[in-house]
Amino acid sequence: MRDELLKGLSEEQKKKIAECKSAEEVLALAKAEGVELNDEQLEAVSGGCGGSEIKCPKCGSSNIKIVSQQDIKRGQFDAVETVTNYRCLDCNHKWYDK
Repeated sequence: MRDELLKGLSEEQKKKIAECKSAEEVLALAKAEGVELNDEQLEAVSGGCGGSEIKCPKCGSSNIKIVSQQDIKRGQFDAVETVTNYRCLDCNHKWYDK
């Protein structure tokens, strides 16, 4: 299954992914490399990530999913902020973080 999720990536990209310590790092790496993750890959990376330090603000569960990440330009110098949208897989609470 893991090989199927990494299909189409270079050996260098696979090595970089192996060095990531969290789903957020994998998503940031994919973005930096210009790699778009399909729904199955995104689910595998973000869904229920066991060692996640992110907790649901409503129920405290760490069983969360990263729904999306979006860059937003702000301010006069077009500074870019990344906004991450989350969903708790236990209580279905949705929130975002900058």
